[in-house]
Amino acid sequence: MVSTAIAIHQPQPVKRSDEVVIIGGGLAGLFCALKLAPKAVTVLAAAPIGRGASSAWAQAGIAAAVGPGDTIESHVNDTIIAGDGIVDEAIIRMMASEASDRIHDLLGYGVPFDRDLEGHLAVSREAAHSQSRIVRVKGDMAGRAIMEALVISVRKTPSIRVLEGYVVEDLIVEDGRVTGVIARDKAGAGEELHRITGSNVVMATGGVGHLYEVTTNPTEARGGGIGMAARAGARMADMEFVQFHPTAIDVGKDPAPLATEALRGHGATLHNRAGERFMLALHKDAELAPRDVVARGIFAEVKAGRGAFLDCRAAVPDFASEFPTVFGYCQEAGIDPAREMIPVVPAAHYFMGGIWTDADGRSSLPGFWACGECTSTGAHGANRLASNSLLEAVVFSARIAEALKAEIEPDAPQGWQDGSVTSTEYLVEKDHPNMALLRQVMSANFGVLRDGDGMRPALGTILRLARDSHSMRFDNVVTTAKLIAVCALNRTESRGGHFRTDFPAEDAAWKRRTLLTLEQAHAIIPDLMEF
Repeated sequence: MVSTAIAIHQPQPVKRSDEVVIIGGGLAGLFCALKLAPKAVTVLAAAPIGRGASSAWAQAGIAAAVGPGDTIESHVNDTIIAGDGIVDEAIIRMMASEASDRIHDLLGYGVPFDRDLEGHLAVSREAAHSQSRIVRVKGDMAGRAIMEALVISVRKTPSIRVLEGYVVEDLIVEDGRVTGVIARDKAGAGEELHRITGSNVVMATGGVGHLYEVTTNPTEARGGGIGMAARAGARMADMEFVQFHPTAIDVGKDPAPLATEALRGHGATLHNRAGERFMLALHKDAELAPRDVVARGIFAEVKAGRGAFLDCRAAVPDFASEFPTVFGYCQEAGIDPAREMIPVVPAAHYFMGGIWTDADGRSSLPGFWACGECTSTGAHGANRLASNSLLEAVVFSARIAEALKAEIEPDAPQGWQDGSVTSTEYLVEKDHPNMALLRQVMSANFGVLRDGDGMRPALGTILRLARDSHSMRFDNVVTTAKLIAVCALNRTESRGGHFRTDFPAEDAAWKRRTLLTLEQAHAIIPDLMEF
């Protein structure tokens, strides 16, 4: 199999090397690059590394059983419960067991995690966790602090070459093995196609939030890497499961600013415009119920015209110092959280689906690995437990690095980092003309609530957009949307982040993960459309 990019274009050839090519400059990609040192690594990032990454926007922190009285077993059990029956228990047990080591790696890279008066790591509690186990930075600044520390470390590591402003359009597949990528520079606006080859390729491109009109994710998180892998023949998993964060701040911004779950962990409550605390009637844990339950509760209030508001006034007396990021968002919107409730709405936040990988981050394609939100490892099941996302990113990127270092013999040549290309400005990849329509279709039909009568014509629209694409990058994005649509139509039950009003109950026959390739998805589309 040969990449369509090579068949259509004539990219300038680059000499094959033993380097590992990493696609993505977020937490998973940079952590993997650092753990691979001193092996030669090339990181391709559409934006300056650390920018345009969902990881940098993560507020709460990393889940790890490092606090007094907490156990790995408790972390595992909480994750299994939140994942609604389809968590891979072996995967989450491995992930929880390695959490402490990865936290100490991050401390070694300079991440200033909060500590208590005795110098121990400070931990907080979030929804669906039975213990306080969220390791954080200044309340709600973990993502930013982690990325800042990793960027500094990467810039100082001689074995890592960084090419910023490079947007990967396709994978090179030769004789069944992934051997490189095709990319454009200048945030995808460059005329020249670059053929970058290596011994192995690692995908770390993030999630799919920008496929939806209301999202907490940056513009770059549009699912392009996932669709690219699917087009190359990689197996996908759990594509129907999209997590909507319950409490994006409803002020009309794109992306929507986030009011971290830690606020509810501190005792903040949800009310409608009439003052009713509506979550009390919906779940025994009220505001601390799993995210999918809280998101549906808020969505119902907003849909009914009653609105939804987060009341932090009594729970967070010193808002500005305890949660500076959220406080800044509120100030920009003219909201004083010490005196007023914060208007909230569910927003596309995290993707439980993606590229299937094993416990070491291997995909179904030889030479192709994946880590972070673009993957589906089985750790999250149908509904991710809060703050397990950053943990998954560092655990699996480290496991990929460990496996690859056993295969790659030579270290990076001298002066390897001198080939880096550093962006001096933050360029944003331009949207395809049909991107706005795609986001509208996805939000209306594959959002918090779904039903077959809406999803079938929506899939038809997605198929038309795919036929009219004329852009390899949009091909990748619309492929991801197509797979989400197919899997959502195919799963005739409700579970976790996938809720169908026409099949509102769980079905034991569906207590399993969804595994399929793009070819298999195409084969079942006719049956789904005629249901």
